[in-house]
Amino acid sequence: MSFFHKHPYQPFIQPNTEKLIVGTLPPPRFSTGKLLEKDVDFCYGSYYNSLWLFIDEIHNLNLRYDNSQAAIEERKQFLIQHKIGVCDIVDSCEREKIDASDLGMQNIQLRDVISYLQKYPSIHTILFTGGNSKNGPEYFFRRHIKQYNLKLEVVSDVVPRIHQFDLSLAADKDSKKISKQTQSRYIKTVSLTSASGAANRAVGSIPLYRKLKAENTKFTTFDFRVLQYREFF
Repeated sequence: MSFFHKHPYQPFIQPNTEKLIVGTLPPPRFSTGKLLEKDVDFCYGSYYNSLWLFIDEIHNLNLRYDNSQAAIEERKQFLIQHKIGVCDIVDSCEREKIDASDLGMQNIQLRDVISYLQKYPSIHTILFTGGNSKNGPEYFFRRHIKQYNLKLEVVSDVVPRIHQFDLSLAADKDSKKISKQTQSRYIKTVSLTSASGAANRAVGSIPLYRKLKAENTKFTTFDFRVLQYREFF
């Protein structure tokens, strides 16, 4: 019998949001309510996903890591202050094994991220918490925007890879007709190295990481991602 994995959180977006974090799904325990002691009941609240640890390090926030409402509010206030939203692309999936593996997702239902971009005109950047590997956020986004006859154009092919697309060219999903807006609206996408522990091996193969590690043997995969995320957070 498969496990129905529904995303536990609605998108967190304000009228003046400028950047949108897009991942896949929190681990199943966030949907079942069986949180660990240091988990926070909010987007990217898993203590084993380091996104908030990176942000904490970059901004010296001294965040709480527990199940309290105060920990949730700290994160919400940071996002609001910095005009950052969260809208993971997977709404639900089924799993044979109850784990957090992206590859383990089946019968995947995606959120309509393009409709959120159209609803919130201040958004100009999407920050993917992972790249174009199968069932990653960029992978799903590429699949999603095909419905709108959109595609990503390469801006920079160096990690973190950067693309863009013109949202004004979005076609109607059903009729496929393009109602061209009077003004182009380019959305930039940035494919950050995943904040999950499983991505450490991928970091080890990045030329810049190897160079920095050779210069300083104490330089870690955590340090590298803080360096990478700092530019965008």
